[in-house]
Amino acid sequence: MYDVASKEAEAFINHAEILDCLAWADAHRDDEALIDATLEKARLRKGLNHREALLLLDCNIPEKVEAIMALAKEIKRDFYGDRIVMMAPLYLSNYCVNGCLYCPYHAPNKTIHRKKLTQEEVAKEVIALQDMGHKRLAIEAGEDPVNNPLDYIIDCIHTIYNTKHKNGAIRRVNVNIAALSVEDFKRLKAADIGTYVLFQETYHKENYEALHPTGPKHNYKWHTEAHDRAMEAGIDDVGLGVLYGLESYRYEFVGQLMHAEHLEAVFGVGPHTISVPRVRPADDIDPTSFDNSLTDDRFVQLVAALRIAVPYTGMIMSTRESQDIRRRCLEVGISQISGGSRTSVGGYAEEEKPEDNSAQFDVNDTRTLDEVVHWLMDLGYVPSFCTACYRAGRTGDRFMALCKSGQIQNCCLPNALMTLREYLDDYASEATKAVGERVIDDQLQHIDNEEVRRITADHIHDIDAGKRDFRF
Repeated sequence: MYDVASKEAEAFINHAEILDCLAWADAHRDDEALIDATLEKARLRKGLNHREALLLLDCNIPEKVEAIMALAKEIKRDFYGDRIVMMAPLYLSNYCVNGCLYCPYHAPNKTIHRKKLTQEEVAKEVIALQDMGHKRLAIEAGEDPVNNPLDYIIDCIHTIYNTKHKNGAIRRVNVNIAALSVEDFKRLKAADIGTYVLFQETYHKENYEALHPTGPKHNYKWHTEAHDRAMEAGIDDVGLGVLYGLESYRYEFVGQLMHAEHLEAVFGVGPHTISVPRVRPADDIDPTSFDNSLTDDRFVQLVAALRIAVPYTGMIMSTRESQDIRRRCLEVGISQISGGSRTSVGGYAEEEKPEDNSAQFDVNDTRTLDEVVHWLMDLGYVPSFCTACYRAGRTGDRFMALCKSGQIQNCCLPNALMTLREYLDDYASEATKAVGERVIDDQLQHIDNEEVRRITADHIHDIDAGKRDFRF
């Protein structure tokens, strides 16, 4: 039986409920009155359940799709303004004992170059990332208890935080590693991580087990209940993700929202972030074998439907997607992107030779961070390198309460502008700096609170004078 508050994976991600939901949406996809009523409910900015959101995803009526896109844009602007948070992945090791059929890290792959960073190499990668301008990282590693034990991951986190170069500093380390026990999650929390991120890959249990034939990741229950254990251990910011293309995108969309609803029901706070990667070419992987007909247009509509369903949740898009798709998705929901990314192990400090390929997937958007920052500002966005909420303890239910009340706006834009000023002074090209200065001058006027606006302007002046790390 479907039970959103159950601690059992097959109850809160209930196969029968998903199938019934898909059939219900099939029967109502052309019901204009129901679609209108769903949009009216969504305009309250309180979110939608998985059935209501699927109705919007499935809609094919042109004028209704236009209304869905317009509402997604409005909701995104209401909660995130013009800000786009910047981040980068850091791959520590591609050693892995799992047999995942869609990932080149899988243990049977004998062609990929296996590599694990030493702490000295981690520091070199961090310096290279700092010299680009990054402040927020997401560390990645394959699952291998011998080569990548938790002690190694924690040592890497300490190295990342303790490595400083010029004005550079990594201020938030998010962690995307395999499912852990509650006790091990407590150790991870003690290392001062930001968000714990774990992609489900697919919520379809039978397909999940087939795609993970060997290794500890084969255990659907252990993997799917990992976010619960993380939150029980005190990690109150967790991130969800689906690898779209492994199963019907409609099935995954519903499962992803059911998982979000479960976390809200059990812990009083939903996921901090939701990621929407699609399968990409990689060593020993043929992406066409996972084609589930998610066209670019439907993918953008999926992002819009997610934004409407979970208005308070950050949404992440990586360099898996092209510049054009990222632009379209930024408009309707995405609030955080990567820039200048490398998916190889050690790929920032030194460009990898083709014969030494250690990458997890091929990057689609290959622009530098400076090019991405410039592009975002040309589109009217404010690139943000802010990590203030995590460092000020505004996480979990504390963050969501501020977000839902709108009070977070008193922090976000000022912090975005101050961190953008840091980036412009320390790392930007002259062309990007010129555009950024105009953006800051314009956006300062959008800070409604006069005192906050004055303090922000003063801090920006202090940053120009050489001081760093101001935050609200």
